[in-house]
Amino acid sequence: MSLVEQRAEGIHVVRFVSADRIAVDDVEFRQSFLLLPEQSFPDHWPDGVASLTIAHLDRVLERQPELILLGSGMRQHFPAPAILGHVLSKRVGLEVMDNGAAARTYNLLAAEGRRVATLFLF
Repeated sequence: MSLVEQRAEGIHVVRFVSADRIAVDDVEFRQSFLLLPEQSFPDHWPDGVASLTIAHLDRVLERQPELILLGSGMRQHFPAPAILGHVLSKRVGLEVMDNGAAARTYNLLAAEGRRVATLFLF
């Protein structure tokens, strides 16, 4: 599904989401990746929620987001309660949604200037 036509100045914008790829600006991702408004991190992320660990989320938390969006694939899948609790104990919000919803939410929050980190899992 195509998400936006215009590119917000100075931030990455998710343009397209499907089951096997996500387009950010003019770059297509076919593996899990982390997206922040100013940069992306395509390396060394789990293939799905079942493989997600606290160490992965600590890498996200190092970027000091005010909110983490977890895109769990084409359907919403929640990680283990210990993982959710770990992020919340750091006083950072964590929202779990499918990749399409995560992309739409990311675009809105990034355009508002919010410090959002979105981890898209395939």
